[in-house]
Amino acid sequence: MYEYLTGKVTLILPTHIVVEVAGMGYKLLTANPFIYQEEQIVTIYVEQIVRENEISLYGFADISAKMLFNKLLGVSGIGPKSALAILANADQSALIGAVESQNVEYLVKFPGIGKKTAQQIVLDLKGKLADIPGATLDLFNEPIAIPSVNKELNDAILALESLGYGKTDIKRVEKQLAKEKPTDTQTYLSLGLKYLMG
Repeated sequence: MYEYLTGKVTLILPTHIVVEVAGMGYKLLTANPFIYQEEQIVTIYVEQIVRENEISLYGFADISAKMLFNKLLGVSGIGPKSALAILANADQSALIGAVESQNVEYLVKFPGIGKKTAQQIVLDLKGKLADIPGATLDLFNEPIAIPSVNKELNDAILALESLGYGKTDIKRVEKQLAKEKPTDTQTYLSLGLKYLMG
């Protein structure tokens, strides 16, 4: 039903953003809300998912992320939350490369993805991702400036939790992140994802 929305970001939380369009606020679940800034005018690609007891809107920075999300949803055992956790990884080309090279070890590093599901991803998607435009596009190329360093780190940790990473893994990377000196939440989150995937 929806293809994209253009409007102003009015709220940013670890699990979603709110975009105001013509006086109406749309709650958009996103892989990484911190690539946006409050008051920023954005165009976000949208996928509406209707379930028995809820209707949700998922937002994506570009059409390739939306297409990849939909392809992941076509895999048995992958729901919207798992698909978002996979998309939170900044490197789409590495994901596509892992699928094409049948690198199950890479895929099981995502939260909620076991060996069986990783094998299913390869089985269902191998050879079917070539039509995704700009597959090497960096999804996280928008700089964010948030004044409080503690707030940045805390927001990144909350975002990792919302993506489904376990407390043990998060505690491990939190110690590493505390030693870093990023200037924004996005950098903390990108580093956290990198450490979790390492």
